Parts: sequence; C-alpha cells; structure tokens
Amino acid sequence: MDVIRILIHALEILLFGYFGFASIYIFIFSFAGLFKRKKQDKSSNRQRRFAVLIPGYKEDNVIVEVAKKALEQSYSKEFFEVIIIADSFQKSTLEALEEFPVSVVEVSFEKSTKSKALNQAMKVIGDEYDVALVLDADNIMEEDFIEKINDAFDEGYSVVQGHRIAKNTNTPFAILDAISEEINNHIFRKGHRVLGLSSALIGSGMAFDYHFFKNTMANVNAVGGFDKELELKLLKDGTKIEYLDDALVLDEKVQKSEVFSNQRKRWLSAQFIYFRNYFASGLQELFVRGNVDFFDKVYQMVSPPRVLLLGLVVIITFLYFMTTLFFPINFLIIPAIFWYAVLLLTVVAFSFAVPKKFYSLQTLKALLTLPKAFLLMFLSLFKLKGANKKFIHTEHGTINS
Repeated sequence: MDVIRILIHALEILLFGYFGFASIYIFIFSFAGLFKRKKQDKSSNRQRRFAVLIPGYKEDNVIVEVAKKALEQSYSKEFFEVIIIADSFQKSTLEALEEFPVSVVEVSFEKSTKSKALNQAMKVIGDEYDVALVLDADNIMEEDFIEKINDAFDEGYSVVQGHRIAKNTNTPFAILDAISEEINNHIFRKGHRVLGLSSALIGSGMAFDYHFFKNTMANVNAVGGFDKELELKLLKDGTKIEYLDDALVLDEKVQKSEVFSNQRKRWLSAQFIYFRNYFASGLQELFVRGNVDFFDKVYQMVSPPRVLLLGLVVIITFLYFMTTLFFPINFLIIPAIFWYAVLLLTVVAFSFAVPKKFYSLQTLKALLTLPKAFLLMFLSLFKLKGANKKFIHTEHGTINS
C-alpha cells in the first residue's frame, strides 16, 4: 500500500509540475501580449528585391488565384518576383499560370517535402535577391505585406514573421483552428517579442535574408515541421526573429476533423522529435552561453498544445474536486485548490489571447466541438510513430460558401 501511495504521489507531483509550469508560462506571455512593443529606429531606408516563394504540391484548386493575388502588392513591382514552385501540377494549371507575370519552377521528387521544393527552387532562380518571402500555396497577402516586411528589414532584422490570420471560418473546426492560431500568435509571437524574446515561426508568411536563408535551408531536411528545425538552427546561432502583428496574410483553416487530426499528429510528432534531438544542447546553450531564446524554443517542443493543456487540466481538476468531495480524508498530496489555480490561469491566459471578434454566438456553437478536437489530439499522442517520416498533403481550395 505504501508503494502505491508513493507512486501516486510521484505521479501527482509530475503532473502538477508539468501542467502547472505550462499554465504559468502561457499566462505570463499572454499577459505580455496585451501590451505594445516599441519599434526600433530604422538603420537603413531602401527597397530590397524580394523572391516570393510559393511551394505547392497538387494545389491546382487554389494556386492560380493565389498567384494573381500575390501580384497585387503596394510594393514596387520591379522589386519583387512571384515564384511558383510547382510539384505535381496539372498541365492546365501550368498553362493558366503562364498568363500571369510570375515565374514557375517545376519540381519532382520521389518523396515530396516543402524543404526540398524550396531548396531546389533557389538553386534554379539564382542569387539576385535580397529577401526570401515564403508563403503556403493557399496564402493571400494583404496588399501592404511586402512593404511592411521591408520596413522591418530597415530596422535591422534578417528574419521576420508576419501575422497569419484565417481566410475562412465556415465550419466549427475552421473556427477552432482560427482561434488556436490567434492564441499562438498572441502568446508565442507578440507576447514573446514584448518580453524581448524571439517570435516563433509558423511555416509561411515569413521572410529571411535571402543568402542567409538559402545557406541555412541547405542543411534542413525535415519531412514535416521544417519551420521548427529552421527556427532552432536560427536561435542557436543567436538570430533574433521579429514579429509584425499588423502585417497580415490570410491562410485557409482546416474544415474537417480528419484533416485536423492528421495535421496535429504531424505537428506533435515533429515537436517530440526536435525536443529529443535538442534537449541536451538546449541546456548547454542556456547555462554556458546564456541563450534563453534557444532554451525557450526547446521547452516549447515539449510543452502541451493548447487544446490538450485546457482539456487535461479540466479533467484533472474535476478529478481532484470529486476526490475532495467524496473522500474527506484526502490521500492525495497536492491540494485541490492548487489545480483550481492552474485551471484559472489557463482560462485567463486564453481569454487574453482570443481576439474580440471571436466572442460571438458562432464561436460558442463551435466550442461544442472542442471535446471532439481534444479527443482527436489526445488519441494522436498514441499514433505518433512514423508520422514525421512521410509527407501528408493537406488539400486546399475546398471552402464551401
């Protein structure tokens, strides 16, 4: 009996330490995200030549419209070039793209990945660019997006992440996905920059010094989560990542539960792999070089995703409440009130991070699917083996009006 009690107490301490720290962590950065950060003064004032790189795999449904919209920028036309990286496109799509002043680089791989497509394209287009701006094949930039990115480079940054927002909120899962992204924007991008740490990258709507990006990407071979591998390499080298809250790029949100499940499974798998690979160097960077940015990113690889954090904290807190209610002589070592505090911090952090536009009846209805989203992500934890070793294509252009 004593052995069982010791094991239960050890599990309690482990769970409380893991989820308690996670709740404090997101609360601090979510609160910070409520404030504005003073911009740096410009160190230069020039127009850079942008390579707008748009890799796509079988994206025939959306790529023509995306290419057309990408040309509609307030930035001087002669200073940016839209480059479509076409993997497995239909002939009719390639012919339609010829009608626009864009460059098309056709690529083909036995196993397609975004990092392979980007690396191959940069070999083809050469080095006559100052900035590489990476979009997904469904992304649409606001008309002043490149202009704002260029301004950030004038301030001295060499890596800049834009603010990706939802293109669609037409299904409950699309709404949840949109809210999830805005929470991450608030906590891991805006909140981090307010406190002086680097923004997280998100895989698209991001810009890099071109030569720096080309050289760095040459050593990135990720099948999924290439942005995470890239981010870790950048932060280990001490590169600061800027975030522009007002530079908007629209991104299509997942609309079906099966797509949500596959996407999250791939993300979770990538996170655990990178945590395993970088944990030791994360500790070394922190204690030897004082590289808080890099260690913070390594921690994010093992921190619970927001849906899992909220769902599991609710479940654990409820179990503690029931135990306290029905067992007056409590055999648990962590007082229930501590878990109430964890739940409160988590809920308040999320309430800070969710934009006001989502406080609506439509969102309330979407929240009814939150238990399903939690269950899908929880079950994904047991299906991670091999999830990051194969390319999983997310179909775009299926928005129902």
